Amino acid sequence: MTAIAGAESDIGHTAAAPRGPRDLRSRRRRHRFIVHLWQVGILVVVIGGWQLFVGSDSTKIILYGVPNGIVAQLITWLTQGTALGPLWLQIVVTLEEALIGFVIGSALGIVFGIALGRVHYLAEILGPFIKVLNSIPRIVLGAVFVLALGLGIESKVLLVIVLVFFGVFFNAFQGVREVDRNFIANATILGASSWEVTWHVVLPSAFTWIIASLHVSFGFALIGAIVGEFLGAQQGLGYLIRQSQGTFNANGVWAAMLILGIVALIAEYLIGKLENRLLRWRPPQLGGLDPQGSGL
Repeated sequence: MTAIAGAESDIGHTAAAPRGPRDLRSRRRRHRFIVHLWQVGILVVVIGGWQLFVGSDSTKIILYGVPNGIVAQLITWLTQGTALGPLWLQIVVTLEEALIGFVIGSALGIVFGIALGRVHYLAEILGPFIKVLNSIPRIVLGAVFVLALGLGIESKVLLVIVLVFFGVFFNAFQGVREVDRNFIANATILGASSWEVTWHVVLPSAFTWIIASLHVSFGFALIGAIVGEFLGAQQGLGYLIRQSQGTFNANGVWAAMLILGIVALIAEYLIGKLENRLLRWRPPQLGGLDPQGSGL
């Protein structure tokens, strides 16, 4: 009986033993395949249903567009250009506005978020002003910027900065406030200056909050550039959408939005890579097979 019990114990330990790296990689590949299969299935259902709903009805095509018409519009823009010039130029103009505003807005948001999070007296003074500015509708600010700065890149960049700033600022501010006070106290006791505490303790602790805000903020940057171009511009994807809307070209509107979606996905991928590189010390997230994160 003892031998049998020992054998059963060995079998139980063997069954509970962790699986090897090869098996883990196989599970990850299978998991990704199933996820991609579901994504493709959803796309097929949505696009197929859209195509069947619109069919060849000219009224519905004008109102809703149609998938094969969107593809044809993209091919036309790629081969013959748009009414505003080459398609790549419209993409570059919008990306330039979004990227410049994103970098400046993120930098300002991080600096002010950390400063106000660390200096409570400064937060008490500037807090009401920041709340009032954040409550102003962005489209109103966009119209003011276009009137004040004209149709050039400056008005769009300024609108992007405003949109990006507040998202990054509030995350950085909250991240600083969430830092464990024991860490700060221990660093101070060991002789660290206020600047050293901020650089070596506060900033690394708040970095997860800051990086998380960048995922959303780049989407806001694209929105700011598009809205600014929609309000008044001479080139860009936003102006292309406005022109397509004015000529009742729903396929053109959807084609420009599809381009924006592709740009946003590429940016999200790059920000995710940056996050994984800067936050290697972070433990694997729960609920996923991929240690690099769930992809959301």
